[in-house]
Amino acid sequence: MLYQKEIEIKYEVDVFVAGGGPAGVAAALAASREGKRVFLAEARGSFGGACGAGLVPSLATFTDGVHLVASGIGSEIRSRIAKEIPITARWTPLKVEEFKLMLDEIMAASTVRYSFFTTLVDVAVKERKVEYVLLSGRAGLFGVKAKVYIDCTGDGNLCALGGAQYEIGDETGSVMPATLCSLWANIHFDRRTIPDGARLEEAIADGVFTYADRHLPGMQCADFDRGIGGGNIGHMFDIDPEDEGSLTQAMQWGRRSMAEYTRYYRGYLTGFEDLTLVYTSDVAGVRESRRIKADHMLSPEDFLNRAVFDDEIGRYCYPVDIHVMNTDKAEFERFQKEYMTTLRYAAGESYGIPYRSLVVSSFDNVLVAGRCIGSDRSMQASVRVVPGCFITGQAAGVAAALAAESENVREISIPLLQTRLLALGAYLPNANV
Repeated sequence: MLYQKEIEIKYEVDVFVAGGGPAGVAAALAASREGKRVFLAEARGSFGGACGAGLVPSLATFTDGVHLVASGIGSEIRSRIAKEIPITARWTPLKVEEFKLMLDEIMAASTVRYSFFTTLVDVAVKERKVEYVLLSGRAGLFGVKAKVYIDCTGDGNLCALGGAQYEIGDETGSVMPATLCSLWANIHFDRRTIPDGARLEEAIADGVFTYADRHLPGMQCADFDRGIGGGNIGHMFDIDPEDEGSLTQAMQWGRRSMAEYTRYYRGYLTGFEDLTLVYTSDVAGVRESRRIKADHMLSPEDFLNRAVFDDEIGRYCYPVDIHVMNTDKAEFERFQKEYMTTLRYAAGESYGIPYRSLVVSSFDNVLVAGRCIGSDRSMQASVRVVPGCFITGQAAGVAAALAAESENVREISIPLLQTRLLALGAYLPNANV
């Protein structure tokens, strides 16, 4: 089929940001604070990405145990949503509605132009540069033309639609299972006595579960007094995050599996006898999808060596968190060993993230931030969490602002980039300034 139509260029800006999750919000705010015209397109009805529409119940660590590594825009947002919880907390419980409203307020007070319900559908490329992007809104198709483009979709959609090279999954293309996050009520957190997974083996032997999934991140307390919890519960195995049919089947299984977890929590764990499922997300909690080919691909050696780079734009410290790939007991033991011991840092340790890992190899005017930056799958499993997305999004936004004049992201001054990031509050102990 050949389809042809004249499309209006609705916005002409300095920086276009695809995706309004933590990386996209940080990128848009950073570029706008550098005085640039920014337009952000978000496919759903709120900011926050997995932490908004996806109901992720908590934020990973913002510190390495000594230093505030996700500083700047990330820590600014963190301080507004969890004033009562120390910034040093390993996990920060998230009240999703408060988080979404707070992001609305921050973005509305900025100079960023944005719209919800706006889906990226195509990318026009000429001679290694994106010329414009095609978006679908409620009124139909329209175009946006920018000098620099930032892919913060989590799945690398902008880059992939433009024809960029990418990797996905392990050597067979298999990716980590997703999770359908959820909200629950009538939990008596004061009577909680054992970890959520403590009696899984017993329940598996009793036939409670369809699959012997031994990896249970569990229920995060969202409101102690009202007994509300956020569930990071169960896995949707064997998904293809690039295929809507596969995601459809995964979502349907995720919803069905909530009945099994209801039986488990009510019947095996103290404090959950009156547990009630309130809501499941409309968004699959995808942990792993495309990894865009960048000028530097972060590797396990970078993690093990606590790497330092001349073009460092941030540092991070979360363990390599590759969830179980199947229900074999040996696979669960592999996960426990890697996540808890082998690929975990001591206090004060971190790895550097180079600017080159945000520079898309296939283009001259495109940057990537968030889960899909240039990395192997082990490093993606570390940097993918929210504070890591804040770090890379913030850096991409400042870099895009600096590159807007030349429309070439490789022609900016790294010392100037680091200086501007430091002015935003970024943690850059190795900056060459």
